[in-house]
This record gives sequence, structure tokens and C-alpha cells, in this order.
Amino acid sequence: MFQRATLPEADIYYVLSNARRREALAVLWSHPEALSLRELSERLASTESGETPAPRALRESVYNALHQTHLPKLDELGLVAYDADRKTVRALASAGALGRYMDVTTRAGVTWGEYYRGLGVAGLFATVASLTAVPGFAAVDPLVPATATLAAFAVSTSYQLAAARIGARGRLARLRARLF
Repeated sequence: MFQRATLPEADIYYVLSNARRREALAVLWSHPEALSLRELSERLASTESGETPAPRALRESVYNALHQTHLPKLDELGLVAYDADRKTVRALASAGALGRYMDVTTRAGVTWGEYYRGLGVAGLFATVASLTAVPGFAAVDPLVPATATLAAFAVSTSYQLAAARIGARGRLARLRARLF
């Protein structure tokens, strides 16, 4: 297996270009222990189909694609440890670096980008409504919604950064525990 401190940009794009590889990494990050290829493929097939258990043909297709293509490539890139003989796989510490490239969602199930866009549009609407004396907003000074929106951005950003640091520390601790 080839270990790298950093992955070339082309390899990052290659890994992230496939939904199955992204989902496989996300599942592996959430499990500190190694997973069997069968368990990983069943989880991915259930996610893809929205059914538990997923249809047998889909489970077999996912299993074969993981075994023949995706996991060997992720192993070659030093992102997972895949034992093709034992059919077990686990994420390596180096895979954690890809987390920042993957779409991160809030607890409400929306991406942070969608959340910030919604917050910005709502803040802009409230500020413009106050400036143009829209009924219900006319009595509010325009600085109030503008300041409230900026404060919400600041609190949200602080929360997102803190949650990412805590999550990264947790992933790193789980990966270190597996390695040592």
C-alpha cells in the first residue's frame, strides 16, 4: 500500500467524482472498526435504493464494484486499508483530509451552503423590507435585521468551525486507536 502525506488534486477529484466512493468513505469514517466488504456493500446498496434490505441485484452490483474497482483504488491511494483476501476494509487517517471536500450537512439535513444562502436571503429580505417600509417591517430600524443577520452568520460560523474541529478530533482519535 502506498501512503502519501497529501493527495494530488487529480486524485482527490477522482475519488470524489463517484458517489459510491464518497458514501463508502462516509460509512467507514463513522465506524472505528474494520467493516466486512459485505456489510459495507449492503449499507451502500440500502442508501442507494432507499430500501432495507436493498434488492439482491443491487447489493451484488455494489459488492462487485467495491471489490473490483473502488476499494483497490482507495487502498492504492492510501485512503483505506483493504484486505481483499479477508474482505475487510477500514479508513486510514489520510482519508480524513478528504472530509473538507465533501458536502457537509447540518443536523437539519441541509448543507451549510444552503443554510448560509437561506440566512442571507432572509436577512436581505428583512433589511430591504424595513428600508422600503413594508407593513410589519416599517417600524423596525434597518440596522436591526442587518445586525441580527450578521450576528447569526457569526454564531453559525463559530458553531460550524467548532463542530468540524470536534468531529475531526473524534475521527482522528478513532483512527489513531485503530492504528496503535
